[in-house]
Amino acid sequence: MKKSLNPLLFDLIFGVLAALFFSAFIYFEHIGITLKLLNTLFAILSLAFFLYMPKRAILIAGLFIGILWFYWIGYSFEYNGVGYLTPFIAIIFALIYMLFFGVLALTDKVYIRAILIFALSFFEPMDWNWLQIELIFVDSYIGVLKYQLAVVLLALSLPKYLRGAYKYAPLFLIILAFNFAPQTQKDAPLKIKLVSTDITQDIKWKEETLTPTLNMAFKEIQSALESNYDLIVFPESVFPLYMNKAPSLLEKLSELSKDITIVAGSLMIENNTNYNVTYMFENGNYQVAKKLVLVPFGEYIPLPKFAQKIINDTFFAGASDFKTATKPTDFIIKGVKFRNAICYEATCKELYEGDVDFLIATSNNAWFAPSIEPTLQKLLMRYYARKNGVTIYHSANYLGTGIIK
Repeated sequence: MKKSLNPLLFDLIFGVLAALFFSAFIYFEHIGITLKLLNTLFAILSLAFFLYMPKRAILIAGLFIGILWFYWIGYSFEYNGVGYLTPFIAIIFALIYMLFFGVLALTDKVYIRAILIFALSFFEPMDWNWLQIELIFVDSYIGVLKYQLAVVLLALSLPKYLRGAYKYAPLFLIILAFNFAPQTQKDAPLKIKLVSTDITQDIKWKEETLTPTLNMAFKEIQSALESNYDLIVFPESVFPLYMNKAPSLLEKLSELSKDITIVAGSLMIENNTNYNVTYMFENGNYQVAKKLVLVPFGEYIPLPKFAQKIINDTFFAGASDFKTATKPTDFIIKGVKFRNAICYEATCKELYEGDVDFLIATSNNAWFAPSIEPTLQKLLMRYYARKNGVTIYHSANYLGTGIIK
């Protein structure tokens, strides 16, 4: 194929291929396939494409990456009564990432594009951090640290500026980015039961769902007791109510916690302020962990104040008004320290700062069912777990429950 024959088709093919290579590892994981060699090859090829392909192809690649990674974000709008916005949200994210990668199209110089890609790995548009460029290496032979990304970009860039028989020799530098000494993660010295639920979002908050949900929770606790578990972990908002306004439920869970530690998600309201929280019940007492990092456009609006109220009231029925804690919460469970993370938080670097070996994560992924969202979330948690040497114990509603290393 000669570019001069059909430049638009040429750019379209290269752009789509770059997007597919950049996204393939997510879809392999989603269907239960881990191909480290193929993931490594596709990750390298996707970066090479961004360094060398035509400017218009870069814009096309960014557009399709936005769709392939984030087509599902608008699904949650259905539960706020604005489901008609779903396709528009997908288009908006496609355009955001067309512009995100589009800065590479400002130049043809390969070394400048390499610098820009590395710079983009630090940038989070609209406070949304779910596109981490190093994530493409998470299930490959290449490591996920910044220097390893830099080594790959250097190796791919140098052939442009060399001549002769050794023109492509710098590609062997990629070996220096291999993960020869992977971070080790230990297991918590407790017997932990991670509860997986499958309550659809359309019924989760209905009054008639509450009793069956409570019965399910108490049945799981009883089963865990009979199996001699030390700790049982339920998903985010498994108790769909303001727990601090339900004294009889608090009392019952506190009583059960004399025999087993219980971690469960719920809501809290204080001074007319809503909090997304995790309760930890142990030895007849309880501790509350408030969420530290909110979801952009889901729990807060990352825009100036005047726009926040308009968007919140118009499109979210006032739902995006949660408040946060000022620092991460650590639970000491039977002498073992666990960092608490609620859903999106488990994919944020702030939750891994300090002394963290074990993290309890709770999620409600039913907002985005059916989609790749739980898969992408799991890959991001794996990325942070390996980067920081942390073992994650994840309990989710819909999909994603398990131990992540």
